Formats: sequence, C-alpha cells, structure tokens
Amino acid sequence: MTEQTRPPVFTEPFRRELFERRILVLDGALDDDNGLLLAAQIFALAAADSEADISLWIHSPGGSVPAMLAIRDLIRLVPNDVATLALGIAYSAGQFLLTAGTPGKRHVLPHTRVLMHQGSAGIGGSTGDVELQAADLRHTRDTVLGLTSEDTGQPVAKIFEDSLHDHWYAAKEAIAYGFADSVVDSFATILPTSVSAGGFVATPQQGETL
Repeated sequence: MTEQTRPPVFTEPFRRELFERRILVLDGALDDDNGLLLAAQIFALAAADSEADISLWIHSPGGSVPAMLAIRDLIRLVPNDVATLALGIAYSAGQFLLTAGTPGKRHVLPHTRVLMHQGSAGIGGSTGDVELQAADLRHTRDTVLGLTSEDTGQPVAKIFEDSLHDHWYAAKEAIAYGFADSVVDSFATILPTSVSAGGFVATPQQGETL
C-alpha cells in the first residue's frame, strides 16, 4: 500500500472522542478547510460551555495565513481560555497558533521543535497586479509580526529580524522567547478539567469522576 492510498490513522471516531473532551487537534498543514473546521469547533465548544477551557493540540508544519488569523481572532473572541499544546512540531502557522493560546496555558512537550519564519506567497501578473499583491503581502506580514510581538512580548523589530530566515527553537528556547509558557511534565497539565460538547455538559454524579 502506497503512502497516497494508506487510510488515515487519526480517524473520525478518535477526533470525536477528543472533541467530547474539549480537545481539538491540528494534525498536519493548516488549510482553509481544516481551519474553518477548527474555528467552527471552537465556536461550538464555547457555545456549549462558556467557562470550561478549550484545548488545541498542534502538530503542524504550518499553512494558511488567513486561516491562522481567523482562528486567533476567534480564540480572542470566545469567553473561554484556550490552552494550546505543541506535539512534536509547531512550525510557522503552527507556531503562531501555539503562541495565540491563553497566557499561562501554552504548553510544549519536552522534545517539541518550534519554527518561526515569515510566510511566502507567489506574486505574478501585470506591474499593477504585482504592486497590489506586494502591498497586501506587506500588510499581512506586518499584521502577523505585530500579533506575534503582542503574544510573545518581544519587540516587533526583533520578531522581524528573527523571522527573516528559518529559526528553530527547542522547547525551553521556545518558552524563553515567549512562544509558550511551560514544558509539560505532568499528565494533569493537559487533562481537561471539564468535558462538554454538542450543547451538553458532562457533570460527574455523586461518587463519579471524570
């Protein structure tokens, strides 16, 4: 069986089980489709329970800038804390979403690698088209730099300089830079404190635990 025809291991039942525990997962590249799905899931979980944390687990090489900006906007819009966790790699858009989590609740596993760089985009067409595309690209770049500065506490000038080329960070380096807050050293750190989905809140009965 080739890589192209191999069925996905992370199937819908697994995703549903995690969703019911208020855990969302970005596994792989972020695109418009899974970006919209993540945004809709954040909204659904916030609507079901406006107080319980939402967890976003990230293992991603990066992807769509519009999608990552939309997800960050929604993270800031919902009343819930959004805890982020980098699993393995959080590159580019993955780094941005890791850092967009609620301060104090942005986690990395011990051997996580984080990559920051400026996004790239194809530019072509007439001279006028190129000028318009370049202006839009600069606007997007400056927006991302400003938000990354806001989320990390680093000056915009430093973010700009450090993102000119691929820049990798080990777990503790990512924390020192401000991408995350802690290295996970306990299962309790990432265990959701409440379970709810689809408009229902799971509340333990007497003698029961979640």
